[in-house]
Formats: sequence, C-alpha cells, structure tokens
Amino acid sequence: MTWEVRKDIKSDYRSLKHPNKSQYFRFLCAGALSPPPLDVRTYLPCSTWNIVRTLGRRVGPGGPLRKQIAYNSPSMRVAVRSFAKINLGLYIGAARADGYHDLRTVYQTIALHDVIRVSIARGSGIEIVCKNKDPRVPLDSSNTCYRMAERVLAELGAQRRVRIEIDKRLPVQGGLGAASSNAVATMVALERALRKKLSAVARLRIAAEVGSDLPLFLVGGTALGVGRGEEVYPLPDLPAVAMVVVTPEVGVSTPKAFADWDALAKCDAELRSAGRPGAAVPTRAGTGQSPVTTQALVSTQNHELTRPGASDRLFEVGCALSAWLSGSPNTGAPRKGGSRAGNLLLDLVRTGIENDFEKVVFPQYPELRDIKGALERAGSRYASLSGSGSTLYGLFRSPADAAKAASRLRKQGLKAVATSTLTRQQYWKRILIDSIVAR
Repeated sequence: MTWEVRKDIKSDYRSLKHPNKSQYFRFLCAGALSPPPLDVRTYLPCSTWNIVRTLGRRVGPGGPLRKQIAYNSPSMRVAVRSFAKINLGLYIGAARADGYHDLRTVYQTIALHDVIRVSIARGSGIEIVCKNKDPRVPLDSSNTCYRMAERVLAELGAQRRVRIEIDKRLPVQGGLGAASSNAVATMVALERALRKKLSAVARLRIAAEVGSDLPLFLVGGTALGVGRGEEVYPLPDLPAVAMVVVTPEVGVSTPKAFADWDALAKCDAELRSAGRPGAAVPTRAGTGQSPVTTQALVSTQNHELTRPGASDRLFEVGCALSAWLSGSPNTGAPRKGGSRAGNLLLDLVRTGIENDFEKVVFPQYPELRDIKGALERAGSRYASLSGSGSTLYGLFRSPADAAKAASRLRKQGLKAVATSTLTRQQYWKRILIDSIVAR
C-alpha cells in the first residue's frame, strides 16, 4: 500500500510516543521505499494522524503491506561526472545547404571531467550556477545545460524548480566537448532526480536538438561520428590507453575555425583553377600579418583534374578509419608482441589519420603547433589537436610513460595532466557520483 505523509508532520514530531520515533522520522524524510515492519499507525498517536492512503494493494492474501512513504515530495540533488572527449582524426567535408559541414571522426571519451549537480524542488524555473565563476560560462538560456533541462522537463511533462551547478574543471573552448557533455550530464541527473526516464529515441532526439556532438555522450567509449557529428555509431571499444592532455590558455572558437576552413577551401579552389599549387591560410584576426602559404596536397594541374571531391574524400577517410579499427594488416603495423593497445597505437600512426582543423588553427596559433611537437618529443606515439582546439593530447604506451611526459611538460610551463581513455563500460560505471534526498 502506498502512503503519503503531509508536510505538517514535522510540526507534530515532539508528540510522537514510539521509542523509535527519531529513526522513523528520519525514514520519513529520506523517502525510503519500504517502511519498518510494524504498521505505520502504531508509530503515530491520533493527534498526528496525517497519513493519507493514496494507492496500493496487498501482496497476496494476508501478506504484508508494501508502503511507499514520501515527505511532501522531498527535493533531490544528483551529482554526476561530465566526461570529456577527444577526436581520433577529424575530417571536414564541404559546407552543406544548411550551413553545417559533413564530418568524419572517431570520438573517444576520456577520464577528465567536470561535475554537474542538479537539484529539483517544488516550483518552476531553471537556475544555472558556475561554481568557479568562469565568466565564459553563460548563466542564461544560451547555456546548453539550460536548454537541455527545458527540453527534458517538457518531454516528461514535469514542473519543478531546477538548479544546475557546474563545477568547471575542463577548459572552455578547448575542443574536449565540455559544453555538450555538461548538457548530457544534466539530462542524466535530471532523469534520476525526477525518477522518470526518457525513451532512448527521445534522448537522442533531444541531444541532437541541443548540439552536434551531444549524442556521443549518450553512448560513451569509442564511437564513429558522421553528418555534422550528431550521427553517432558505437564502435568496438579501444582498451584504456594512457594519455597526456595539454590545455593552453588560449581558446579557439569552433564557428570561427569552420569559417577559416571554408576560406581555406575557397582559396585552394581558386588557386587550383588557376593552376597554382599553393593555398592561402587565414591568419589570426587583427595581427596584420600576411597570409601564410602552405603546400597543397597535389602539385600538378593534371593531378588536380582527378583529385577526389569532398564527398569522395570523406569516403576514403571512412575506409582508412575502418581499416584501422578492424586491425587490417593493410595498415602496415606489426601484429606480434606488445599489448593490444600498443598495437592499435602503432596502427593509428601508420594509418596517418589527422585533424583537418590543424591546417587552419596552427597557422593562427603557432604555439599550439609547438605544443604538439613537445608532446611528440616527450614520447607520445600519436599527438593531435582535439576538435577545433585549443586542447592537444598525446597517446602513450603506459601510464608510467604518460606520467613522466606530463611532468616533463609541466617543467616547460605547460598545463599538462596524465589521464586515460574510458571504455564504454567504464564511462557508465563512473558517471554517477551521488544522489541525495534533501531533508
């Protein structure tokens, strides 16, 4: 049988006569799912009989009553980890009619994270609080957590006052997907706080509405991202790999990076049509520096005539990624000896996958190119920009190698931390921190 306790029971607490009254009152406030073995009436004198039977049944003839006690729908606070991601290769196709670009990338979740705390109470409205008071974190409806909470409440038909506290540990505009991960963490925490679940289809739909790479964080582990990044397909998980993440002070705007890529592609097309092999790369706005010229991928006009288009290029990239992930011997990596993770790292290096954003970000921020070089000199088997940057990472053979490299980079004045990738199982096992009923 299900019971509900009125709010004013707290004012009648002193009139309770049962010897276990303090334990029982704590039980009421905690909203436990099953009461002590004695009937609830034996705990309360008539003067405090404020229990209203709402819904229930006996468990078989003459069986014990199952009761659910709630203290006036107590407020809930749920804390979850908001894990970061890196991109293992990122290829940009032509701009689409809707203004987005087709992409090919392999997403990989990693252990670095923010912490999101979601509290619900009676009332309405959404409040965003940044614990670190980072001015770059919006506190209004433009925040991805705010937009996520709005949609989840509407989808579940729930009306509550929601408070979202963001404990920022990941860089803003760092290429680690922090804002997207924060939004999905808000969804996970809000579902738990409301004790209601969205369907899998609704989850993915809402995530894609809020941002391009949000669906990744509903999957975790290793995943293939296509379309504008919102189409995510789980891949066989890579083993946990030791890595070093370097977070420079500079931030890179993703929209600007795409705009720079479009400018580069346009210049490249114009130069190719004129039979010239170079391509101008946009420089950092406001520096007054002349454009930096890079060598084109092809050098003759005849080759240009057979150069694959953007869609063909993405198809070729897909084939290369498939060969790497399937462990095809065509990658040229040795298959004997060493750990599976070590072989995969060698496969990755031999496949030669790369991040297209480096072509436009590095000329504008040469310090980021220098950091990539520092990671390689520190012993990384593969180093790359993550997303559009500014974060860079390096993959290492062992945690000991990663720790040694991070220490070396910190001595050079870089903000470097040793961590590891997360498998899908690890991702979901570690995401929940705690769930507390407020008293």
